[in-house]
Amino acid sequence: MVLVPYAVGSGSSVSHQVPVLTGENYTTWAIKVEADLDAAGLWEEVVPPEDVASAVTAKKDKSAGAYLLRALSDDLLLHVAAKKTAAEICCSLKSRFVGADRVLAARLATLRGDFERLRMDGGESLDAFAGKISGMAARYAGLGSTLDDVAMVKKLLDAMPDRLYAAVAGIEQFCDVSTMVFEDALGRLKAFDERLHRHRQDGGGHGGEQLMLTAEQCRAREHQRGGTRDDKDRRSEASGSGGGRRGRCYNCGRRGHFKRDCTEPKKVAAPAEQALLADACVENDGLL
Repeated sequence: MVLVPYAVGSGSSVSHQVPVLTGENYTTWAIKVEADLDAAGLWEEVVPPEDVASAVTAKKDKSAGAYLLRALSDDLLLHVAAKKTAAEICCSLKSRFVGADRVLAARLATLRGDFERLRMDGGESLDAFAGKISGMAARYAGLGSTLDDVAMVKKLLDAMPDRLYAAVAGIEQFCDVSTMVFEDALGRLKAFDERLHRHRQDGGGHGGEQLMLTAEQCRAREHQRGGTRDDKDRRSEASGSGGGRRGRCYNCGRRGHFKRDCTEPKKVAAPAEQALLADACVENDGLL
């Protein structure tokens, strides 16, 4: 393109980029030239206007239309070539790329479905999959919506393969994923993946799949330990004071201890009772 000065309005000179005609761009060149000349008020020198008054009042609209046309590629320029006003150009572009409200809602629903079905392939790298998620966020923005970090982090963690399960469990256990940004979660996973790769290269065992425990596993382990301690305590009570409650003192008549441990004054029994007490003591001593 070349810079050619021409008069605008009251006669002031403005340098403007004029498109250069080639053998393949005549159609688009003609459209751009017409728009530029029309915006500068020179098009009536080529094609006289039908209504002079309307041409004067539409000067600003022509300038806006020329600016929009210069900002489009050749393919898009052909799409809006028949539009006569800047408003018509804008509406045409919006209908093509954004669509009406119902079309926009349908596109958003389709995009949400694509995002939910997004999965990480077996041989796919973390950067490649993160690029897919970021691409989804850009598509949301293109439709006037937003894909926040919470949804992106959740998708990233849910789609991780088994080799990164330990890292995912650690992030969910020790970090607040509701406030974590997407780049932070990606960086943590990449750091763990690199460490895991080095560990395998050094001849490590299972590659670190059991380096971390989930919160549920920790609670289950603590519950199991607590149950074992409770069982031991119950066995201790049964063999200690609980077992003593089965005996009965034949001196004072109370339970919980035997006659030999009784602190009450010893009673003198009749000869027949002494024989029975002796047999009972021998039996209880055998139980001990």
